[in-house]
Amino acid sequence: MGMVRSVLGVPNPWEWSIRRFEAHDRVTPPRPGGIVFAGSSSFTLWSSLERDLEPFPAINRGFGGALIGDVVRYADRIVVPYAPSAVVLFAGTNDIAGPHPAAPEHVAERFDAFVSNLFERLPEVLVFYIAITPSRARWTLWPISQRANRLIEARVAADSRLRFLDLAGRLLGPDGLPDRNLYRRDGLHPNARGYVIWAEAILSAFEHEPTLVAATRQHATG
Repeated sequence: MGMVRSVLGVPNPWEWSIRRFEAHDRVTPPRPGGIVFAGSSSFTLWSSLERDLEPFPAINRGFGGALIGDVVRYADRIVVPYAPSAVVLFAGTNDIAGPHPAAPEHVAERFDAFVSNLFERLPEVLVFYIAITPSRARWTLWPISQRANRLIEARVAADSRLRFLDLAGRLLGPDGLPDRNLYRRDGLHPNARGYVIWAEAILSAFEHEPTLVAATRQHATG
């Protein structure tokens, strides 16, 4: 079977992942009001995400090496249909590290596009952006990632529906480099220990959101 192409004729490698999500939803549709995790491979590889974030009703919709634009493209299929109470986005690192690397300003503009697209359809949804994380595999790109993070953080500060979650301080070792004990052998993705750090930070952020706590209680009893 040939590669699926978008309406613009551009190769679209993620269509099969999205169709798998849709097939799963037809059999076991998530209850409305959950928290959608959308983004790239650090979510994809987090196989215990939904269990690790209980009692918050997480829905993992991470796919491959997604760019921010890929999440925008598929939001109407893997985010909006769930009528989520919140959305957690982790994307941007592949925008910077890809074969056509984006400047920090362009990454921030792509974040703007994601937020604008989402709020058109879900104007009251709460959006958490997990900042681009440091990694040994992409350490030379860390200054660029930090610049993109700061630009996005400024945008988040200007909208009460947005939240910025920076994990960098939790992932760096005493030497100031990413802690090897928290990453897989590829030096890029979190390992089980790393995901414990992620889960602790995300749960803490959720627990400080009264509306999200209330929505979670309603989701559990609805």
